[in-house]
Formats: sequence, structure tokens, C-alpha cells
Amino acid sequence: MVNDDGTTRAGGHGPVKAERHGTAQAEMPGASTGKVRGRPRGRPRSFDRETALEKALLAFWEHGYEATSVSDLTRVMDIGAPSLYAAFGDKRSLFEEVVQVYGARYGSFTEQALTEEPTARDAVERTLRQAATAYTEPGHPHGCLVVHAAANCSTPEVGQSLRDRRNANIAAFESRIRADVAAGVLPPGTDAAALARHTGAMIQGMSQQARDGASREELEAVAEIAMSIWPRTGTHTG
Repeated sequence: MVNDDGTTRAGGHGPVKAERHGTAQAEMPGASTGKVRGRPRGRPRSFDRETALEKALLAFWEHGYEATSVSDLTRVMDIGAPSLYAAFGDKRSLFEEVVQVYGARYGSFTEQALTEEPTARDAVERTLRQAATAYTEPGHPHGCLVVHAAANCSTPEVGQSLRDRRNANIAAFESRIRADVAAGVLPPGTDAAALARHTGAMIQGMSQQARDGASREELEAVAEIAMSIWPRTGTHTG
């Protein structure tokens, strides 16, 4: 039989349907292997996640949690709001990740001092001196993100999380001080809780002083005065 366009077709409708079905299969991706690929799910991410996260970290560090809006974040991260939510969740989830990165990248000197130094006094002195350097370094906002981000924070969960982090450091200092008292490195009458709290107050105060323009040398002088109150006795020879 002849079609209207002059081409020949087989009689009946079966072969024609089979021919069309075969042509459709050949045009679909994966037809030759019997597997048809589905449409890709969404567009691939068009930004570097680590770079965007670092930009968010600097924004929170500079302005605090409450004063940094989602529109501020999308602007400095150079991404749209849908991309921010897809990659990081909401603002609070993004901030929690920022704090984790900050602790590992910029705020690990306290943990390192407590782990590596032989006495509580040595650990505190090293922490204060390194804080004087870290809080005044160029290239990023001054002070401590965990301290500054809590300022004027009206989100209870965020405020509590930051409070817990600061108190955990104080508890770690207290534990080391108590161990030194038990070992005879510090006098038996040492008030471990008060001495640890004093250390926390110095760290937080140095953070604010750095944001107010204090230099590294000025903060190092503050650290030296702070260490002058520490009792010396027992087996400690420093």
C-alpha cells in the first residue's frame, strides 16, 4: 500500500505501530540498553558550598546572630534564598554549622592548650596569650564569634547554645584546676570554681576589648596581669 506522500507501507496496522514504537525507543536515552534515564532532579548546585559557608561565618562574626538577616546572608554568600535553604537549611541551622566551623578553624586554641599543657596555669596562660593574638588578627572580624554572636540575641535556642559553649570552657578549666589542687600543684584552699570563672571573664572581656580596638600588645598586657593572681605552690616550678 502507498501512503499519501508516496512511501510504501505494509498492509494492516500492526507493522506500522511496531515501527513507530521502535523509532520512539531509539530516540530515548538508554533505549539501546533497555534502560531509559529519567529527567535529572533539579539543577546542579552552581556555587561552592565551603566558600559560601565561610562568607556566612564572617557575616555572623561581624554582626552577630540577630542582626544578620537572611537577605544579608544571601547577599554576602552570593546565592539566592532557595539555594541557601536547600544547601544549609534555615538561618539557625546555618548558624549552627558556622559555629562548628569557627570552633575548628579559629577557636581551637583553648582546647589545644588544655590538652597539651602540663598544668592548669600553663594552659590558661597560653589560652589568654593566644586569644590576644587570635582576637586581633587582620583578615577577619576581631574578637570571638561565640561571645559576640550572643549579643542582643532574642532567639532562646541560639542564646542557650552559645552559653553552653562558653560554660563548657569554664568547666574544662575548673576540672584542670581541681586536678592540680589534688596533685599539690595548687594550694589546697584554691577556689577552683572562682579561678575558672575568672578565666572565662578574662577571655570574654578580651574579646570585647578587641572589638573596641585594643591591640594584641594591650591584650597581652591584660593577660599578664590576669596571671599574676594565680597562686604558686607545691610541685609547680614555673
